[in-house]
Amino acid sequence: MQTQKVIDHIVNWLKDYAEKANVKGYVLGVSGGVDSGVVSTLCAMTGLDVLLLEMPIRQKEDQSSRARDHIEDLKKRFPNVKGETVNLTPVFESFETTVQDHAEGKQSNNLALANTRSRFRMVTLYYFGQLHSLLVCGTGNKVEDFGIGFYTKYGDGGVDVSPIADLYKTEVYKLAGALDLIESIKNAIPTDGLWDAERTDEDQIGATYPELEKIQKEYGTKAVEDYEGRDKEVFMIFDRMHKASKHKMVPIPICDIPEEWRQN
Repeated sequence: MQTQKVIDHIVNWLKDYAEKANVKGYVLGVSGGVDSGVVSTLCAMTGLDVLLLEMPIRQKEDQSSRARDHIEDLKKRFPNVKGETVNLTPVFESFETTVQDHAEGKQSNNLALANTRSRFRMVTLYYFGQLHSLLVCGTGNKVEDFGIGFYTKYGDGGVDVSPIADLYKTEVYKLAGALDLIESIKNAIPTDGLWDAERTDEDQIGATYPELEKIQKEYGTKAVEDYEGRDKEVFMIFDRMHKASKHKMVPIPICDIPEEWRQN
């Protein structure tokens, strides 16, 4: 991959989009992972206003410290960058207490609450975005956004722009190496940070990003019977998650009303 050309292209795309939208710049959440580390740096390179939010919800200390260290590093390198920590734990725990009586015995309760964390962060980003005339910038990569749908609908999927959504995770790591990110970010193990117990992306998905990328690049041209061994296992994981998440990747269905029915 021609890394520098990709970097310059994304930076120019972000700058051009914001200027055409007549906004001052971008706001985005920093999680302590490589995706948000890369995207926040690319936004900073536009020279536009950039607001980085760390939004802990019962977060593991290593995740929070990586996020804070990255924000401080970018603030030193780019005068257009500002950072804030918005502790959403009290908001989340108040909501959790309010709804817990309605979820007793529900097996999906934990997943619903995990997705709620992501949606609280989305609401927070849009609040600050509107406050400061900034667009909400997404941090999802190609496998997450268009492969297995590994994001929360109207959570981290609720954004105005997605600058790295056409890059595979391995390509994002290549950008991270070229952008001089702090070592803890470049080496961070991918995790969505939505659970009290530590769960890496691989733990939840059952496959690594390189394994998933291989299948995604061939998806639609090969069937399950074309694979064997580990590749077959990963294909079945990818196929199941892709089909289950299809509703996230297409426009909201609209019930069309026949025009003749509108006539009196």
